[in-house]
Amino acid sequence: MERVTLVLPRGRPWETLEPILRRAGVPGVAAADPDRQLVVEGERVRLLFTRPADVVTYVREGVADLGVTGKDVLLEDGSGIVELLELPVGRWRLSVAVPEAGSPWPELLAQRGESLRVATSYPRAAASHFAARGLTPHVVHLRGAVELAAVVGLADCVVDVVDTGRTLAAHGLVEVERIAEVSLRLVANTVSHRLRHAELDALARGLRRALRTSA
Repeated sequence: MERVTLVLPRGRPWETLEPILRRAGVPGVAAADPDRQLVVEGERVRLLFTRPADVVTYVREGVADLGVTGKDVLLEDGSGIVELLELPVGRWRLSVAVPEAGSPWPELLAQRGESLRVATSYPRAAASHFAARGLTPHVVHLRGAVELAAVVGLADCVVDVVDTGRTLAAHGLVEVERIAEVSLRLVANTVSHRLRHAELDALARGLRRALRTSA
């Protein structure tokens, strides 16, 4: 049987995901070290490790049959793949935050209107959120540390993933709107999902059992 290639996120998502993969019996996980390895070769499963934002690309392009990434990534760039399963662990949220010392959020929206400047690593998700309110703000696309943009006046607000909120508070920012709940999702390549459904479903079933035992 041809092995399944599974691409996994490094960093904070991996810390949340690793115990679940272990309980699900995914081969190679116990010995994996994403900080040192990019590929773990196994007889039945091949593991790839990359940035969470790049998981979708590997799955969509057919390099990987399956992948795990956050819903924030899928909101930004989730076309052309199949979302199979939510892994309801390590929940975060995609939110709007503003300087706590500035104008209250309703007043800021009224004052700035179409001139509102939004700094984010999620330009599509941010634009879509504000479009639903009838606004087309200027979106400043940054790769990271978006809090700085609000601190130094590059932007009126930021859209970013929030966990505890401590990072926002440390930079004088406060969460004012929640755009979406963010959890990890198992996704599949569309061709693999059609032609190798049984193999992919077996791995998904293992993850479901692991989630039940951890509940």
